Amino acid sequence: MKSYQIHLIRHGITDGNLAGQYIGSTDLSLCQAGKDELRALTDRFEYPAAEAYFVSPMKRCVETLDIIYPEAKGIAIDGLRECDFGAFEGMTAAELQQSKSFAEWMAADADTAPPNGESGRHFSERVCNTFELVVNGLMKTGVTSSVIVTHGGVISMLMAIYGLPKASPTEWATEPGHGYSVRIHPQLWMSGKVVEVYERIPGRKKRRIDDDE
Repeated sequence: MKSYQIHLIRHGITDGNLAGQYIGSTDLSLCQAGKDELRALTDRFEYPAAEAYFVSPMKRCVETLDIIYPEAKGIAIDGLRECDFGAFEGMTAAELQQSKSFAEWMAADADTAPPNGESGRHFSERVCNTFELVVNGLMKTGVTSSVIVTHGGVISMLMAIYGLPKASPTEWATEPGHGYSVRIHPQLWMSGKVVEVYERIPGRKKRRIDDDE
């Protein structure tokens, strides 16, 4: 039976990443170090090819897609955005240590949201609904390989919910420009909504002529 491959890739580094800030809805571009790192990765490693490319509409994701897949035409999907951290956007954990609302958010359950932000439950439901729409669309159209360029939190959440082997979101954390390839078997998907995580991205090193000398 036909299977479907989806390659989930985290965007490159931003100044907010370097500063350790909560960056979700803030629309940052890649910093120069992030662009340079992505170009170095594409020079050294093979990224998987695909028939369709989906991307979070945030600048950092669109720019990442353009660097890794310069010929690709990405389809922007709002549901692939990072969690909205509301009043905590642009702040570091150290800067928020004296904030009562931050302490309550960190200690609370998935239904608690940052002030003017998004709860963990809403974030999870949003990204899961989006992912399932993508998967079902691929099956309907017969497109067997696709790339999703999105955010670290989105990838960790999707892997923790759907991925086999099972692991927590923190265990699925991935570096900028990296990610996971998953294989979807229609029967397994329809019966249990699970995907097989079979490879890390990027994969093999590019073969150079001087490697054979």
